[in-house]
Amino acid sequence: MRATEHLQHSVQQDWDAATDHQFCKELADGTLPLAKMRWYLVQDYKFVDQFVRLLATSIAHAPTLADGVPSAQFLGLVTSTENTYFLRSFKALEISQQAQNADTAPATADFQALMSEAQTSGCYAQMLAVLVVAEWSYLTWADRYTNYAPDLPFWYSEWIDLHTGAGFEGVVNHLRGQLDGIWDDLDATQKSGATTMFQRAVACERAFFDAAYGAS
Repeated sequence: MRATEHLQHSVQQDWDAATDHQFCKELADGTLPLAKMRWYLVQDYKFVDQFVRLLATSIAHAPTLADGVPSAQFLGLVTSTENTYFLRSFKALEISQQAQNADTAPATADFQALMSEAQTSGCYAQMLAVLVVAEWSYLTWADRYTNYAPDLPFWYSEWIDLHTGAGFEGVVNHLRGQLDGIWDDLDATQKSGATTMFQRAVACERAFFDAAYGAS
């Protein structure tokens, strides 16, 4: 069993809850109330800054240039296409600048803190553990809904598109492969640290979807 599969199985209940969430189901069929989607977009956008820092730091810690290039290419996508998606959605959903500057929700702050902790850990495995969860969990839920209705509004449909397809699958496979590839060379303390990061990240994903679905 791959190391990343073992890590996933260690938190299967939280993983299943996060990747088969009612929020995602309603997003994909277009029945998610706009108030919940607005909350989600505003809060999710607050992750981008810290996520970019974490991803960039992981690139700096990659063992070789070849190990870092796929992540660097993904970094370009996050700071261009994905960033533009948020800005377009804010405009289309009439989310004012004041609303965009809403207070950071507790579930958001917890995930921001975890990403910051991974970024400053100096440990490539811990950085990868959080990145793997962030991208693999999204591929898992979004891949269920690629056959959405053609008239699904773009703020729903493009969020699915951004987290599916061969390109994004390649990102997930690269990140998983990086963690799988170094796992056997980690000592017990390093494995424990990465495991804890992975498990906490999955719990954060579940808590964030719970908070988004509970928003009004």
